[in-house]
Amino acid sequence: MRNFRELRISKESLELSVDIYKVLEEFPSEEKFGITRQISRCSVSIPSNIAEGCRGTKKELTHFLSISLGSSFELETQLQIAFRVGYLNEDSFNEIMLRLGQIQKGINAFRSKIKYD
Repeated sequence: MRNFRELRISKESLELSVDIYKVLEEFPSEEKFGITRQISRCSVSIPSNIAEGCRGTKKELTHFLSISLGSSFELETQLQIAFRVGYLNEDSFNEIMLRLGQIQKGINAFRSKIKYD
């Protein structure tokens, strides 16, 4: 069992999720049950699956890290859509995408390290 609270990817993905919720407050209210909900679910899924995986075996952790990575790709897609339809400004989009890319790299590196431990 690992302490997910000490993992950099857990901390960074949690912070990103909180920041995304702040950005979503500026989305149109008619999107409350559309892309806003999708983005919030994806962003919460990343740190949640990291935490869930830390409770089990290496095999379980690897599995949940894969789910977390998948959620990050889904989030990336949803954010690209939001940007293209004008819900996200360019600065916010670029900053979030940069942070998300770093988290994705961190998840991949951690997953690879677990496989070879």
